[in-house]
Amino acid sequence: MTSDMQTETELIVDATGADAPASGQPEMEDILDIVDDLIVHLHESKNMPLSSNAIVDREMFLSRLETLRSSLPDELRAARWMVREREAFISRTNEKAREIVDNARKEADALVSESNIVAEAVEEANILVRRAEGEVRRLRLETEDEIDRRLQTIEHLLVDLTDQIKGSRAEFHRARPRPPEVPI
Repeated sequence: MTSDMQTETELIVDATGADAPASGQPEMEDILDIVDDLIVHLHESKNMPLSSNAIVDREMFLSRLETLRSSLPDELRAARWMVREREAFISRTNEKAREIVDNARKEADALVSESNIVAEAVEEANILVRRAEGEVRRLRLETEDEIDRRLQTIEHLLVDLTDQIKGSRAEFHRARPRPPEVPI
């Protein structure tokens, strides 16, 4: 078996997850191995004539990318879910605030229409509006604080992942053998 075929066979075995941990959660080394394999494959691929484009095995490359995607930590999926949930929560909060303000205005209009309690109605309406706006502001700030804390956690995870990938790439580049000297 040639060296290229052996390497490709090994990469395919690694990409299928044969060495995946029994816990079901991929280890960082597995993800980094897949990324390294893809980089090596691209570096070793042939160039298209008269172009800087490379010829790659599409099925193998897609298979490894799908394996990589399925190996990403659950925190990344949770982050995407949290962002969607944050947007939905803010939308619901804004709708609730609008309802509160609308109800306060309707209540204020009803109170204003009665001539004997006009002053109390205006004051009560203003209090309701301020309470509603304060409640909305409080809910929004609490939501943003919680989301910021979770995004910060995910950001730290991504920074750690990036640092590990950079370290692996640096190690990968340091481990290259010197090219053979060509006799002149």
